Amino acid sequence: MRSHPSALVPGAMHVPRMLTLELFTPDDDARPVFVTGNFNSWSTRDEQYKMQKIKEGHYQYTFTQVPPTVDKFEYKYVKGGWEAEELASDGYPPANRTMESPRGKVNDVVPRWKQHIKGYDPQFYPDIQIVSKRFNVPQLRRRRRISVLLPWDYASTNKRYPVLYLQDGQNLFEDTAPFGTWGVDRRLAALAQRGLGSFIVVAIDHGGSERIREFSPYDTPKWGDGLGQEYARFLAETLKPHIDSHYRTLPDRAHTGIGGSSMGGLISIYAGIMFPQVYSKFMIFSPSLWAAPKVYFEPVRFSPYSDTKIYLFAGGKEGSGMIPNVLRFKEYMENHGYDNKRLQIKLSTDPQGRHTEDRWGIEFPKAAEWLFS
Repeated sequence: MRSHPSALVPGAMHVPRMLTLELFTPDDDARPVFVTGNFNSWSTRDEQYKMQKIKEGHYQYTFTQVPPTVDKFEYKYVKGGWEAEELASDGYPPANRTMESPRGKVNDVVPRWKQHIKGYDPQFYPDIQIVSKRFNVPQLRRRRRISVLLPWDYASTNKRYPVLYLQDGQNLFEDTAPFGTWGVDRRLAALAQRGLGSFIVVAIDHGGSERIREFSPYDTPKWGDGLGQEYARFLAETLKPHIDSHYRTLPDRAHTGIGGSSMGGLISIYAGIMFPQVYSKFMIFSPSLWAAPKVYFEPVRFSPYSDTKIYLFAGGKEGSGMIPNVLRFKEYMENHGYDNKRLQIKLSTDPQGRHTEDRWGIEFPKAAEWLFS
């Protein structure tokens, strides 16, 4: 988890402090280990902070003089760059390691490392941070894990970035996801390598057994009370203000998008229609329109601002109704007389496309390039 680069205290009186970091890792290989932190603006592959390998699974680095920092001393371990940062035992990137008074000897353990998968230059890999494992969702009186994928250059610049809010965070970047993954992390790196994809992704975990109800805009006999309205309010009224206040975002609607797949696509449509003043970009893959037929009539209440863009994807192997339903929704949106300046819709179909995370991942960079260009 990288933070904003911390400047060194100008002209600060410095008393030499020695700090030795001892690292033990059972998941070792031939790649070198580096220490990175706010003491070097979170630079990776910095030869000055390369650890000495004592033996397999045991590394050491000694600061003969710890650089003073404005804030508390923060650091992490990486086997090269952020594409190979340390992971906790649960497979998620841990919070920054911190010390109020860095001195003496510290023993650290890294159970696992993120594995680099080919297809992109590792230097462009995004910085994945866990905003909170138990972020408060007051509208639903429950908590949820929220993650952010920051552009590769976030820590080394002062730029502000557009934001895309994506549902079903468990399936977006974790290789251990039970239903597969979009591979958003790797696809963002590949986009960045081409000079594209310079935006923040906010990944919102779904509610597990409550997922369908939370993503249902309306009450139904099959699933009971729909909680979609409350969930949509959470995204716009609670989560977005938090993200805008803690990260360098471009908070206006022109630079804010929402998206998801299946039921996540359905609730993204509904949330975007409910809050047109918040979102101008929709990334909608294989939406479960069959689960909420009333959503077809929502465009009657929808008055898009200028420059609203909707990217729709549907596959031919997702059931006989998927492509017809998406076409029907597209027609409903377009039949309100909005010209292309106010509303642009791009439809992508794949006759062989299946209802899978991998297929949505393939579509992700195409949609991202069109929406954020």
